[in-house]
Amino acid sequence: MTSKHDELLEQWEQNYKRGLLSFWILLALSEREMYAYEMGNEIRLLSQETIVADDNSIYRALKRFADSGLVCSEQRPSEVGPPRRYFLLSDLGRTLLKQFIMRNLTVFQAPRVVKAMEQAAA
Repeated sequence: MTSKHDELLEQWEQNYKRGLLSFWILLALSEREMYAYEMGNEIRLLSQETIVADDNSIYRALKRFADSGLVCSEQRPSEVGPPRRYFLLSDLGRTLLKQFIMRNLTVFQAPRVVKAMEQAAA
């Protein structure tokens, strides 16, 4: 592979991953409530180590989600250190995530799309 190829692939992957950070945050919160600092590791594990999110990006996204009513939060005492703010998906956030998945991700399970991806990857 050429370095031009590698550069183009890297750019495409960065744009793809940046655009899906919101999805991965909401998906992680659909599993359980958590505080912001632990979300980076959860997203990395959930995405099978394809998405790495820095804390600032996560905090900015959570602020946007809270302002939009997609997440709720509550501060709780911590056994070690200062209190932590735990985030959970609101009913609106859960509904939005479900609709996003149905409209944008289940298409990858369609037989024609699966076949085309298999052929392209061969």
